[in-house]
Amino acid sequence: MYNEIIFYGLTIFLFLLISALFSAAETALTAVSRARIYQLVMDGNKRAQIVSRLRKNKESMIGTVLLCNNAVNIAASAIATTLSVRLFGDENGLVIVTVIMTLLVVIFSEVLPKTYAIQNAERVSLIFAKPLLFLIKLFKPITYTIQLLIRTMLRLFGIDINKTNTLISSTDVIRGTIELHHREGKMIKQDRDMLGSILDLNDIEVEDIMVHRMEVETLDADLPPDDLVRMAVSTMHSRIPLWQGEPDNIIGVLHVKNLIKIIREQNNSLTTEAIVSICSKPWFIPETTSLRSQLLAFRSKRQHFAFVVDEYGGWQGIVTLEDIIEEIVGDIDDEHDEVENEIQKLGEDSYLINGSVTLRDLNRHLGWNLPDDNASTIAGLLIHEVQEIPSIGEVHALYGFDCTVVGKSAMQITRVKMSKRPETKLQSDIEL
Repeated sequence: MYNEIIFYGLTIFLFLLISALFSAAETALTAVSRARIYQLVMDGNKRAQIVSRLRKNKESMIGTVLLCNNAVNIAASAIATTLSVRLFGDENGLVIVTVIMTLLVVIFSEVLPKTYAIQNAERVSLIFAKPLLFLIKLFKPITYTIQLLIRTMLRLFGIDINKTNTLISSTDVIRGTIELHHREGKMIKQDRDMLGSILDLNDIEVEDIMVHRMEVETLDADLPPDDLVRMAVSTMHSRIPLWQGEPDNIIGVLHVKNLIKIIREQNNSLTTEAIVSICSKPWFIPETTSLRSQLLAFRSKRQHFAFVVDEYGGWQGIVTLEDIIEEIVGDIDDEHDEVENEIQKLGEDSYLINGSVTLRDLNRHLGWNLPDDNASTIAGLLIHEVQEIPSIGEVHALYGFDCTVVGKSAMQITRVKMSKRPETKLQSDIEL
């Protein structure tokens, strides 16, 4: 009898151990990072190639694991029941074996191996890849029959698992992963903003980031050559639009480097015609061009400067390669840029903001969620919501903020004070 107890005990232990291995393999193969496995496949890791194959056919993999796992668990329970009934009788034996086997299976065959596997998914999945592939091939007839039976039963209820509904795009998956890593503290805000901006390049149009024509320094080609040279050299920009007759008639882009070169070549005989001749031809692009398309166009044409025009052909502003890069990495200031604090913090949840600051920059820097569908700047959003140009001192409620017009030039709002409304603060505290 003693030898029989040892034999049954060792058999039960072996079955529980096998069950634990299957549980660990199932968890690891479903939890392992696809990106990491893909990188290992690119590096030539053969086990990673098997893992990739198993993940592509999850139905067969999970079917095989569950088949084997349940088989050994049932076998272990059956043997334990036989042993317990012999030792304690029918009634007491069934109660004892139920309690003991439940604890053993849950703790040692489910929770413990799965906890370890989910923390070491890559390592565990690579270890079990080959054995599991062998078992999948071995039990393929059985698992295929089970899958066919399941599919048939689901069809009776009007469910077809062959029809996959993609409710979320790959871009949204990546965006969600980035946001999750940021919230977990694994990614700093600057990196999150940069990666998010790259994903947004297809959705943002050049009109959203262009420098409006009111803020663009231009030169009149009809000015005397000396005046043109003096004004061009005194500007802080290396490329200057040149117009003739009227400001809408852009005839070229003057590069200061080329201007200095021709001055040295012609000494004092510089003419307006000579200056116009060294200008590059203006490149006009539609305002609806996406940033991604324009970035690729800048690269292919090897140009850094373009004029943005509306549907009527009137130029609205300019966009440069630097503007697109800054949309990704943030502002890039050099030694010639005039540093201006466009967003000033006045107190807790209160800011003084330039009217020309874009809504995207506000949302990115301050973590707000202001809509940018109908306007690109905070001044534009305020005018759109109020449906008029507010006067200095007017206060308007705007998406949970009290917006006060602080500065105004003619019909342009130059400064806005924004303060969170009390109910917005309370709602934020509740969400946290």
